[in-house]
Amino acid sequence: VGASLVVQRAGGVKPLIEQPQTLEVRIVCALPVEPFVQEAARRFNAENHKLEGHLIKITVEPMDGLTAMGRWEREEMNPVPTVWIPDSRYLVELVNATYKEKRGRDVFLTGGEYRARPVAISLFSWGIYSSREQVLRAKYGEIDWRVIHDAATAKGGWPELGGQADWGFFKLVVPNPRKNVGGLAAMIAAAGEYYSQTDIDVADVTEPEFQKWLKELMGAVTDFSSLGAYSVENLALFGYSMGDGGQLLESDLLVNMAGIQTRWQDPLVIVYPKYLTWFDFPFTIWMGDETTALEKNAALEFERYLLQPEMQKLAVQRGLRPANPEVSVTESDSLFVKWKDQGAMTVVPRTTMMRSPNREVLLALLRWFDLNVAER
Repeated sequence: VGASLVVQRAGGVKPLIEQPQTLEVRIVCALPVEPFVQEAARRFNAENHKLEGHLIKITVEPMDGLTAMGRWEREEMNPVPTVWIPDSRYLVELVNATYKEKRGRDVFLTGGEYRARPVAISLFSWGIYSSREQVLRAKYGEIDWRVIHDAATAKGGWPELGGQADWGFFKLVVPNPRKNVGGLAAMIAAAGEYYSQTDIDVADVTEPEFQKWLKELMGAVTDFSSLGAYSVENLALFGYSMGDGGQLLESDLLVNMAGIQTRWQDPLVIVYPKYLTWFDFPFTIWMGDETTALEKNAALEFERYLLQPEMQKLAVQRGLRPANPEVSVTESDSLFVKWKDQGAMTVVPRTTMMRSPNREVLLALLRWFDLNVAER
């Protein structure tokens, strides 16, 4: 045995278990923050970060939060990613609850070093073409879901509302709920304003009068099949033919604002709703045995990198609000400052926040959408 150890130490015999030369950290990432995380990963990889002598390599795969949630719960994540960055923390909580029933323990943590932590923040806001917004304000005052419903159901179209005849009828932009978690967030926000409450349950969703109201509202969406995962990009590309406005993610609106002004004479206006829906994009490390302790710690290294001021400033440049309080949204190259005349706010005065839906509410809304809207 002694001779064997001498030979092994001398390099004559390789150890039975070899440590990997590269630590692969695979991240499944929500669509709105994927460009930011992807760019940060590119820079991180170029800097050759190491952990215990092993090179860390980050790969990022874009995936909508609801799609990822379904794959987690059906155990279709193959291989299992080291990290999940969904749109919102409640998706993590729902998946964790499912796995806790299966495995008897948490797979995503809410406390300690490996807890889920936001890497950026964004919120839902109205994005409406300026000419349309002026007409709606002149007729109704505040812009909210009830006003949008009235505009959507005006039988005389825009002329009835005070707009031009060649505008046709009001066209709403809502992301497809089956392809973008923002579509579900929009329906939950609409329900909140319909009931004047921040917490929605299944009884609210299945109430016949609300369903009738919601169906009339969603009837103003021109074509859900064309509104895939990138609704704001479509709005920027196709203008009024795609829609007059809708409730969309603030960061997506800010990133596409310049393209809209380049292509269309009518600029977009951002309006913040009464009840705010926040997306916190939590960096969530998988705690199952499918990944090693070294891979989990390598993920922590990249999380710290994302939260550094330099990377958080990069997030601000992409229309995201920083998770690091040391970084301000008023930086010189901030999109919030650049588009303040279009309604972008560095500080949003409204603090009433929609509460996150539970699994039953999500499933009820998706089922309603499939039966009443998706096939039309």
